[in-house]
Amino acid sequence: MAKILQIETATQVCSVAVSIDGKTVSVKEQSGQNLHASSLTLFVEEAIKSIGLSYSEIDAVAVSKGPGSYTGLRIGVSTAKGLCYALEKPLIAIETLKMMAAGFLLENRDYKGLVCPMIDARRMEVYTSVFDAALNVIEPTSAKIIDENSFLNLLPNNQITFIGDGSSKCGDVLNHANACFSDSNFNSAAYMSGLADSAFNNGQFEDVAYFEPFYLKDFVVTQPKKAPPKQS
Repeated sequence: MAKILQIETATQVCSVAVSIDGKTVSVKEQSGQNLHASSLTLFVEEAIKSIGLSYSEIDAVAVSKGPGSYTGLRIGVSTAKGLCYALEKPLIAIETLKMMAAGFLLENRDYKGLVCPMIDARRMEVYTSVFDAALNVIEPTSAKIIDENSFLNLLPNNQITFIGDGSSKCGDVLNHANACFSDSNFNSAAYMSGLADSAFNNGQFEDVAYFEPFYLKDFVVTQPKKAPPKQS
């Protein structure tokens, strides 16, 4: 029975869970601005100790690999890699959007349509992909600017449920009878359990030394505008 520590920091949610044999047994999470750096290691300790485990009993560390927040992913992956080095445990990387879709399908077991997780990438852009009810990829991960023509290749013949913090701003634009929206949060390490357990059992581990998050887009540092010089 694999005991896996799971970390999700791709959005404003700072989430840690522990799974045993693919079932979530402990969760510690909170949503807020600039939370990951100050809270992640504390959440890790609380999630493990709340079920009476020690760090040495963990068999692997799984981390949400992106896409998502550059800073959040960097903190989550750095923490996961540090734990793997210290504990000499393997690292598992889970696609963030697939984790979100898995969470929705876990909570809606009779759902037969498509699932479109969306992570807010500012303005009308989202990181997104589309999955069917068996978690097969229908549209691969991409950064999309959402308008009234988005997903018209799929919506006429499929119900699509849009989930995630990027979907809320798309409701007025994606005005189609087959478009549905969920307000529930699926950016949680609790929904990583089945995927992480499957990866563990199949030996799908990352190279701890060289693994990097899937940022999807380059990080751009914006410079503040300089104030005009004062007139003398």
